[in-house]
Amino acid sequence: MMLPSLRRFVSNVLAMAYREGAVMRHDAAFMAVVTVQPLVMLLLFGGALSNEPANVSWAVLDQSRTEVSRRLLSDVQSTGYFLEPRAVASQAEGEDLLRRGQALAFLLIPRDFRRDALRGGPEVQLLLDGADPLNAARVGGILRSVAARFDPNSRGSLRAQPPPPGGALDVRGRFWFNSTLNDRDFFLATLAGMLLTNLCLSISALGLVSERENGTYEQTLSLPTSPLEIVLGKLLPYVVVSYGVLAFAVLGSGLIFGVWPVGSWLAMLLLTLPFVLASLAIGVFVSSLAKSSAQAVFITVFFILPSFVLSGAMFPYQLMPDGVRQLGAVLPLRWYQIGLRRVVSRGGGLDDIWVPMLALAAIFAGLLLLIRWRLKPRLG
Repeated sequence: MMLPSLRRFVSNVLAMAYREGAVMRHDAAFMAVVTVQPLVMLLLFGGALSNEPANVSWAVLDQSRTEVSRRLLSDVQSTGYFLEPRAVASQAEGEDLLRRGQALAFLLIPRDFRRDALRGGPEVQLLLDGADPLNAARVGGILRSVAARFDPNSRGSLRAQPPPPGGALDVRGRFWFNSTLNDRDFFLATLAGMLLTNLCLSISALGLVSERENGTYEQTLSLPTSPLEIVLGKLLPYVVVSYGVLAFAVLGSGLIFGVWPVGSWLAMLLLTLPFVLASLAIGVFVSSLAKSSAQAVFITVFFILPSFVLSGAMFPYQLMPDGVRQLGAVLPLRWYQIGLRRVVSRGGGLDDIWVPMLALAAIFAGLLLLIRWRLKPRLG
């Protein structure tokens, strides 16, 4: 049986949600934004847009374990584009790192690499994460450039000129998850995240400000509800709308452009909830800071634009310099796009999204504390 205090809390939250939903249904401008904006962005990212590596994460399975194979790895490392290689014990382990997005490239050096290198025409296998086509194409080009200049008989680093035909290292490349490196797949994989970021921040940022301007804010605070109940009640109707936008983004991408999630739909639905709550909470916090609607809109744009740029939804965040890259980790869209790409492009499931979910839950919890502090009743 539900405790009286918990029953009162749930009742207050649902009452606020009903009140907010009634207002939302009669807002023609809001309904227009919800229906028109997703269609415009779907067409832009699906049909109009197309897209220097740095700090590239990669895995290596060195079955040769000889001086020649170590020299090849040293040549790759000396390009300055790659982090220290992550050694794996099996091909399955390397492929799993690709699937989880923890490595962009997986280099497999066969057992007979040294013998083949001395005889001429050695081969290695290269697997690239095609879910990120811009990075994958450039990284593949860099590795092929290293291979073209690799001299297994030299004690130095790289050849100044390509070796004669038959003596160069043959890289058997293969792109995973997006074999054609289609930019459309890259953008549409996170279309839902960009739509929901724009929607959630825009609609929630004006909530408290508009009540202040309309003179109903004091009436809301005078109700037998706590600030936390007011906030949660205001967020619930928008959570429902957000899942409708998610459905539009997924079905539109699939039906119009043939880009369907290849992973768990349940994982995508679960991941969306903390992301939507965190994004809505940012808007509510902005609303608690702003003194007018114009100021709220200005602050909201300040959050939306960095979210698109720093999250990795439009441009790979791995290419960003230190400091800027870490700054994007405080934005909900960073973690949501990571989870979305794992599900939509790499075929991930529940095991692949728990880290982004925990990060989003932590962001939401921290924002709730800030909102509760800002919304202390201050009636005169």
